[in-house]
Amino acid sequence: MAISTTKSASQEVTILLGDTFDFSCVDEFRRAYEQVDHADCKRFVIDFRNTQYMDSSALGMLINMEKFWREHEASICIINANQQLKKIFSISRFDKKFNIE
Repeated sequence: MAISTTKSASQEVTILLGDTFDFSCVDEFRRAYEQVDHADCKRFVIDFRNTQYMDSSALGMLINMEKFWREHEASICIINANQQLKKIFSISRFDKKFNIE
């Protein structure tokens, strides 16, 4: 699983996920958001364009990320999720915690 992180000049950080977002990604995903300087980020974009599979631990990783960044007032947006993943987010009520585009 390759997770890449890019920063923009507008205090936005994009995390691009690979084809599978599951338990095997825990450490890499955590490093991707914990290593970002709090002063440099006001918005995270989690890009699911390549992701075909996600398990329940992925939902937990997103919740942990939200808790970590809540105190720094950074927003988190989920983009490019396929219909199957959007359905999982909806059933799990993630649309109440995250902006899903």
